[in-house]
Amino acid sequence: MQRNVATFLLGDQYKEIKQKMLNWANQFSIFLLLDSNNYDLNHSEYEYLLAVHTTTQPPVIIAENSLLALQELHNTHKDWMFGHICYDYKSLLEQRLNSNHLANHSFPLLYFFVPSIVCYIKKGETTLHIESLEDTPKQIFEAILANDTQTNASIPSLDFTQRINKEVYLERISKLRTHIADGDCYEINLCNEGYCEHATVDPKAIFEALNTLSPAPFAAFYRHYNNYMMCSSPERYLRKKGNTILSQPIKGTAKRNANDEKDEEIKTVLKNDIKERAENVMIVDLTRNDIARSCETGSVTVEELFGIYTFPQVHQMISTISGQLKKGTPFTDAIRYSFPMGSMTGAPKIKVMELIEQYEASMRELFSGTVGYITPGGDFDFNVIIRSLFYNANTRYLSYQTGGAITYDSDPEKEWEEMRLKAWALERIFQ
Repeated sequence: MQRNVATFLLGDQYKEIKQKMLNWANQFSIFLLLDSNNYDLNHSEYEYLLAVHTTTQPPVIIAENSLLALQELHNTHKDWMFGHICYDYKSLLEQRLNSNHLANHSFPLLYFFVPSIVCYIKKGETTLHIESLEDTPKQIFEAILANDTQTNASIPSLDFTQRINKEVYLERISKLRTHIADGDCYEINLCNEGYCEHATVDPKAIFEALNTLSPAPFAAFYRHYNNYMMCSSPERYLRKKGNTILSQPIKGTAKRNANDEKDEEIKTVLKNDIKERAENVMIVDLTRNDIARSCETGSVTVEELFGIYTFPQVHQMISTISGQLKKGTPFTDAIRYSFPMGSMTGAPKIKVMELIEQYEASMRELFSGTVGYITPGGDFDFNVIIRSLFYNANTRYLSYQTGGAITYDSDPEKEWEEMRLKAWALERIFQ
């Protein structure tokens, strides 16, 4: 399809343009906004990327619940595609898996749309690019600039209920340690849901608060009709640039300290923590194996092991793995053979996903899935959906999920504290 394309120098408007774009996009029933929050991370191309579907009617060009349909759609149109994959798409990739937990949100398992309008600012630029199938870029730019830079919505005070209380959570960690001792698995990601029923909130205001308090390199604000996701993710799931496939799993978390000297000590302790390094290297091995299934033999390498990166509330241990996609291989194979991401499951992957279903109490849905984009040329970048809030505007159900990796050396009390630390970063918006 032919798009109208133009660029606009932002000049003094650069500091305000993000807020104006957010306010403008909020009127549409389907949109995805991706914000890098000025993090200077390797392998990232865009500072701010926004895709919108501009009518109330469903998009004409979509792929739903099928990676094959997604690949065929891209082969046909060779255009921008934006969307999501829910964690529970796993059950369509592996027949042994299912979920009997209740779904409180109604995101399709997989959904990608060709947007009417794409707007983006590249890293290191102060230029807004607009690509449109409908109005002229100039009309769109003027419509964006006409928006205010403020939000008038307030955030109510809300209390969240834990789906699994502390006593039961500790018991389940002990049972998982028994599974590990018995050889069923060697690492498993256990999560818990916090939820609030009958919540009347403004999702945009929540995203603004979250993105202000916890800015992250893979932040996202996503609307799919009456379902919203407000995401402050620090983690990349999978990127394709040319023939290079790259993943950056996170395993290893330490709470920051306001004192600079003590904060540096915490980073050093995290870097050398045997348990955290063991968790990280297990997922690195799993990710290497997953990527190798779609990459050329011998091309998979670990570019960085145990890198320590700093975020507003925590330090994280991040490793980087890359490989070269096999010639003639559909790009969706890189997703098919690596989804869900190992950092949100554990290993061995199929077995631990069965145990996740057994020991967690909520369907994960979009949590620990991914949102992202595919370019007209077939490159893509997808995040890991963590540190996120989800809102169903029909039922007024607001929720999040947080957790951590369980190994045999896990201390149940410390695992509860880590889970609650991640939850606090979300709950404090409403306090």
